[in-house]
Amino acid sequence: MGTKKLKILLGKPGLDGHDVGVKVLGHALVEEGFDLVYTGLRKSIDEIVKKAIDNNVGVIGLSILSGTHIELCEQMNDAMKSAGLTIPWVVGGNIPDDDIDAIMKTGATDAFPTGTTIEQVIDYFNKLDEKL
Repeated sequence: MGTKKLKILLGKPGLDGHDVGVKVLGHALVEEGFDLVYTGLRKSIDEIVKKAIDNNVGVIGLSILSGTHIELCEQMNDAMKSAGLTIPWVVGGNIPDDDIDAIMKTGATDAFPTGTTIEQVIDYFNKLDEKL
């Protein structure tokens, strides 16, 4: 591997205390060669955006299992605009297919609903890395 890959921040916003999936994804992304920043559990959207800025990441991934994905995505869009942050951001987790359009309308670059595999997410980030 000659070039450094995209730096990704994975965040767990809200009160959701389930982080096994995002940690497994994070390890897989690191094994794929990505630089990773993980926020830890129960972070506010503002904390996630600040950490993204402080760490100069190229993309943010939100893991949301609490059912509050649309509200948190709306907050994410507002926080990013307020901070002047224009990097791509995605959301995954316990997301019904019927909510994907609403998530995309909040400004997310993509959404990964229930049933998305780690390989699909890695493929997405590899393609995004090639574009950026």
